[in-house]
Amino acid sequence: QVQLVESGGGLVQPGGSLQLSCVFSGSNFRITKMGWYRQAPGKERELVATITPAGLRNYADFVKGRFTISRDGATSTMYLRMSTLKADDTAVYYCHARGTALDDYWGQGTQVTVSS
Repeated sequence: QVQLVESGGGLVQPGGSLQLSCVFSGSNFRITKMGWYRQAPGKERELVATITPAGLRNYADFVKGRFTISRDGATSTMYLRMSTLKADDTAVYYCHARGTALDDYWGQGTQVTVSS
């Protein structure tokens, strides 16, 4: 069984920084792509950033230059470093992984609130 567990959310002031983590577990699970999504109240879930096992990164335009996605294969952990946070970044952030059979897995979500 595949499990994704996020951590690192919280309350931060505008202009501040926060780092999210997502730990993957599960036997015989080969990831083709992993990433972060977010969903704000009343809005649809949207892509934030993705990374492949080879390290190829892709970012949504609204986070380019502010967020950095990374992964540590040794610990099966993916990170999202968020800087220069804005109120519009307030959302529940979800980590996602896609397997070789195009099977999708999601974490439970972690709340990020940007407010003074």
